[in-house]
Amino acid sequence: MARREPSNDDIASLLDRIAELLEAQHANPHRVRAYHEGAETVRAAEESLAELVVQGDEERLRELPGIGKRLSALIAEYVRSGRSALYARLQGEVSPGALFSQLPGIGEELSERIVDQLDICTLEELEQAAHNGRLEQVEGFGPQRVEMVRIALAGLLSGAAQRRLEWTPAEQKKPASRPDVGLLLKVDEEYRHKAEAGELKRIAPKRFNPSHRTWLPIMHAERDGWDLTALYSNTARAHELDKTHDWVVIYYDRDGDKGQATVVTETSGPLEGKRVVRGREAECRRHYGV
Repeated sequence: MARREPSNDDIASLLDRIAELLEAQHANPHRVRAYHEGAETVRAAEESLAELVVQGDEERLRELPGIGKRLSALIAEYVRSGRSALYARLQGEVSPGALFSQLPGIGEELSERIVDQLDICTLEELEQAAHNGRLEQVEGFGPQRVEMVRIALAGLLSGAAQRRLEWTPAEQKKPASRPDVGLLLKVDEEYRHKAEAGELKRIAPKRFNPSHRTWLPIMHAERDGWDLTALYSNTARAHELDKTHDWVVIYYDRDGDKGQATVVTETSGPLEGKRVVRGREAECRRHYGV
């Protein structure tokens, strides 16, 4: 049976719930207000916003008062998939693989398999795995599905297709914006300091937490125009290696460019003992002057 498209009231309720969770987790009041005001705009809209998404007319979404690129991307994600990765994360459904499940051919089960078997959690790392043969080693990924992932990522990692799943020829791609490693390392340091001092709101993740213990500190911040959310990694691999209080996952979002990065303590090589952004080691070496 086909899934029902969400009504404007459904979308507005989602935005209000996100605002309430952000407020409870001590996010920036301006960000909280933006989601509440967005909800009011959606409720007052005379046309179906889901229909605009289905018709590929997201430009009209962004023209609505208080919506803009960030909220229009969230609305489009909700209309297409029936879920919001941000809402799930704020609820405590912390899954670094949630980003992958939005790609064609990858559902939640395959997404979790990628994270647990390949120990990756960013689109850039997934792209590398799709091209170097590692993704094909994961059960469920034959050549055809891997090629589908490559094509989708070619679009997602370009600026324009960050807002819609369309493939862009390589010569037309422009790199998606992302925070520099210096900013990510500062946020990582601030998060770990506040978490250790007990200054952060804690949530009860649903994964690997059978007792429903409220243990996972979460921090929201705004830096250089980026909306950032930091929290310790809650993957099977992090638990297996006892790294749940070392590996820090940072989600970032600015003007439709969004993604996630993982900061870890390097255990070997010239950066041994230093905090590094996984997958961006060369930039970290320059940052530290190594």
